[in-house]
Amino acid sequence: MKISINGRFLSQSTTGVQRYAAEMVKAVDRLLTSGEAPPALRDATWQILAPPDARNSLNLERIEIRKIGQRTGHAWDQVDLARAAAGGRLISLANSGPVLHSQHIVVIHDAQVFRKPEFFNWSYLAVHRTLGHLLARKATIATVSQFSRRELASVLWLRPESIPVFPNSAEHFATTVPDFGIIDRLGLKAAHFFLSVGSMNKNKNISLAIEAARRLKRPDVPLVVVGGDNSKVFQGGVTAAEDGIILAGRLSDEEIAALYARAAAFVFPSLYEGFGVPPLEAMLLGCPVIASTADAVKETCGDAAAYFDPFDADDLRQRMLERIAAGQISSDERSKQMQRIAAYSWRNSATLFLKFLENTAY
Repeated sequence: MKISINGRFLSQSTTGVQRYAAEMVKAVDRLLTSGEAPPALRDATWQILAPPDARNSLNLERIEIRKIGQRTGHAWDQVDLARAAAGGRLISLANSGPVLHSQHIVVIHDAQVFRKPEFFNWSYLAVHRTLGHLLARKATIATVSQFSRRELASVLWLRPESIPVFPNSAEHFATTVPDFGIIDRLGLKAAHFFLSVGSMNKNKNISLAIEAARRLKRPDVPLVVVGGDNSKVFQGGVTAAEDGIILAGRLSDEEIAALYARAAAFVFPSLYEGFGVPPLEAMLLGCPVIASTADAVKETCGDAAAYFDPFDADDLRQRMLERIAAGQISSDERSKQMQRIAAYSWRNSATLFLKFLENTAY
């Protein structure tokens, strides 16, 4: 048996989707190497097929990485990858893949292009809506949360039970060594700042967090926003900073880990998510979480977060005031966080994924 993994994510900038693909591949590789994968899959030939512009690398023992083809982007997916993966099973973990491959499983992370078209430009919408419908007819669709399963079933006209769920995790941050120098570099005081991590993309709703920080009127407890902007794809965003608001731009995982570990709370104002990994990352480092009531976010965070209406800056402001008054995280809050963290692991998701591959002829 030949099993190929779509390696286009190795040519893309790392966001949550690419992180998911990389961590799932590494977890599958560990299960194959340790002999814990189902026998039929242990004996298979595993390979990642990557485009010529792939630049990110993975430290794998069992799965070979091969660069193939001359094209890039969607053309590489539909032509070069389709040809190279023919005759075997194909796994695409990052929302897209060749529509004509007959033994193909595709992880689509959310239904945002259908539910929130105002977040995207017209060309992105056209491509990804069309691709979603074609893949739903030709491939097996999987996703990352129960919420996304319901959403995708509705917009792609599929039965929810036909869509397996392989969740995200935040374990990749467990081995990250915090760079606490970022606290001084940004002029911060431990436990006296709020943190948001996310791009200026409209669905991340950073503008509401900034407005809440304005209304808080506590420059001694500023809001630090970490992330970049991708205006070529997404519409809207915030570009200016002011007193009490620090736009830190892109930072390393080590710097972000340090901010999580020292923030008064992590603020996650997202309007729409397929899962919502950053709150779990914050919990992993013991940071209190103030999160929006978006369905997938509540599914991920459970009772381990304080919630606010993502359309109401005053509601968020009130949660921030409550956090300032509460001070350090309590033992009860930390216990709830640990329970949420334990509910998600790359190993468990990879194990579910391999069992699905073993038992399903797709």
